[in-house]
Amino acid sequence: MVEINPLVEDSSGDVYCLDAKCRFDDNAEFRQKDLFTLRDWSQEDARERDAHKHSLNYIALDGDIGCLVNGAGLAMATMDIIKLHGGNPANFLDVGGGATVTQVTEAFKLITSNSNVQAILVNIFGGIMRCDVIAEGIIRAAEMLNLKIPIVCRLQGTQVDDAKALIASSNLRILACENLDEAAKWQVVKISTIVGLARLAEVDVNFKLPL
Repeated sequence: MVEINPLVEDSSGDVYCLDAKCRFDDNAEFRQKDLFTLRDWSQEDARERDAHKHSLNYIALDGDIGCLVNGAGLAMATMDIIKLHGGNPANFLDVGGGATVTQVTEAFKLITSNSNVQAILVNIFGGIMRCDVIAEGIIRAAEMLNLKIPIVCRLQGTQVDDAKALIASSNLRILACENLDEAAKWQVVKISTIVGLARLAEVDVNFKLPL
């Protein structure tokens, strides 16, 4: 896609392009390798570069609630409902329909690399993606990264019972929820607010969340 904006016309009637941007379909990289070597990674967010290496779709935002979702449409809906209830998403992160445990772990690394993140909402609909794979990734990430950020986890779909059993047996401090609206309104937004106030007051918050 080529975007030319703005175009200006001088007093002589000549038209000039003052700025232009080109976007290329990442799915075409395998047949346009020479073109993609021109990509200047220094102009992109470091976390977005790391996401690309692991085939994750990540866009950094200015909020304080980390999001891990499968599917671009669901990710946008998740951010919308967080905003609806007064929260601010810290990122757009789509792990895709066939993410591995390693990719989920890397996704958590990306989210927690942002010091502004005060809570994380995991919203997975297991159609293609298996919920137990997401659960394994959450557990691995929590152990590897020593996660102290509270997590609200909404899982629905394939292998969801196995996923809940894995999380329950891990003794992680995760608040599970089946309803997305409740997960956003009553849980992750309020928890993020509590963590933010605690950070301002320089006090610790000890969460003991039931599954």
